[in-house]
Amino acid sequence: MDKKNSFFEGQVLWSQLDPNRHLRHSAYADFCAQARANMLKSLGLSLDEFAKKHIGPILFREELIYHREIGLDEFIDVRVELTKLNTKNFRFSFRHEIYKENGIKAATVNVDGAWLNLQARKLTAVPEEWIPIIAHIPKSEDYQEVTE
Repeated sequence: MDKKNSFFEGQVLWSQLDPNRHLRHSAYADFCAQARANMLKSLGLSLDEFAKKHIGPILFREELIYHREIGLDEFIDVRVELTKLNTKNFRFSFRHEIYKENGIKAATVNVDGAWLNLQARKLTAVPEEWIPIIAHIPKSEDYQEVTE
């Protein structure tokens, strides 16, 4: 199986199940957040780098589309792609696809967000030196770049 843009692989733990004995909804968000953090770190933007600049990512919208059930002890693979970027204010959209170990897509998670100046508590653009790094984020086939 092609694991292009894979940024998290792991096993579903007992603590991540809901009363129906499948992966609870909030665990999907946790896996995707870790995959995004891993992807950014692989490009040189670790959480330490964010802290140095007093910037943090925030989400405005998170959409979870279930395709197949994920159960206890299954191994998953989370892929991340940038679907939209506003190069003026650096608001972003990511698509995450979560695959079961048998290669079947279990979920799609779409998020929209921006960068927050943690001191001013206001939205901010990214530092100038991050722009070339952000250019290397994996992009989806339907990627859109806007400047509005």
